[in-house]
Amino acid sequence: MNEFIVSARKYRPSTFVSVVGQQSITATLKNAIKNNQMAHAYLFCGPRGVGKTTCARIYAKTINCQNISADFEPCNQCESCMAFNENRSYNIHELDAASNNSVDDIRTLIDQVRVPPQLGHYSVYIIDEVHMLSSSAFNAFLKTLEEPPKHAIFILATTEKHKILPTILSRCQIFDFNRIKIADISGYLNFVAEKESIAIEEAGVNVIAHKADGAMRDALSIFDQIVSFSGKNITYHDVISNLNVLDYDYYFKLTDYFLKNQIPEILLTFSDILDHGFDGHHFISGLSSHFRDLLVCKDPATIKLLEVGGEIQQKYAIQSQQCSHDFLLDALDIANQCDLNYKMSQNKRLLVELSLIKVAQLGQKKK
Repeated sequence: MNEFIVSARKYRPSTFVSVVGQQSITATLKNAIKNNQMAHAYLFCGPRGVGKTTCARIYAKTINCQNISADFEPCNQCESCMAFNENRSYNIHELDAASNNSVDDIRTLIDQVRVPPQLGHYSVYIIDEVHMLSSSAFNAFLKTLEEPPKHAIFILATTEKHKILPTILSRCQIFDFNRIKIADISGYLNFVAEKESIAIEEAGVNVIAHKADGAMRDALSIFDQIVSFSGKNITYHDVISNLNVLDYDYYFKLTDYFLKNQIPEILLTFSDILDHGFDGHHFISGLSSHFRDLLVCKDPATIKLLEVGGEIQQKYAIQSQQCSHDFLLDALDIANQCDLNYKMSQNKRLLVELSLIKVAQLGQKKK
């Protein structure tokens, strides 16, 4: 039986050009190598799963590559690159600050820094979740971080930059990683699906990308989960049932009812949603997003803000023409007030139902 490797590891980028959604950062790092202007300390900060540690590893591999390419990418064929790829390189040292956060751990690291690399030019020290270091550990690290040996480069990674001492920040070049755009996540998921010979509907890919909330690692983990559930052919309905996501059709149907002031149908549809196990707060949040998407469809200048694809995008375009600006703005306000008051309400179902009735009353003013 072949060993299963999760997609987040199997398709982890090994070159700068394969990193998704962080082009400005990868371009800056490549230019630093090109111009031989490499700093001795970097701080990579941003949300989880966006490529901080991946970029640190690629950078470490590239600066030690023996046959670096013309566009300053690692060759992945020399002895140094092969050692990096097979996790046997002595030039890259990774420390998890969450579990190694004491002064003694940092002193051990400082002693290690003095030893020059045996193969290649640089020893790279990647310290993950660096904000977890204790204050005394940070202070013990300060002098080495400011004046390390010529062969040592430090790359600190964190999800919480505000917890790091200003004295550490001032000694590092800071790179802020962004959440990855839905279109970029969708494109990479389609690439992985093609490599794995998996057929997946575009609407399903879009739902996974939304659910990942800007984190590529989360998107690939969800993708693996769906493949385990559905096999090699994945439909949109497979995705929403496995992830417990409300079908877009509910929101389109409800909006039609709002415009016609069909209150009984609205209440029955909401009851059906609750019967399927969905939370009222989750539903009202989704309804707000639906009104927002209809609003951005009203103007050609903002339609690019609509982060859905294919057939569903066409549905939004059609329904947005049936809704007035005033209706959508007032409906958004009602849904938002319901969202804000939901946790404090004693009768949550009644709160949502009253909000839905108020939106339906707006439907009479749509013209």
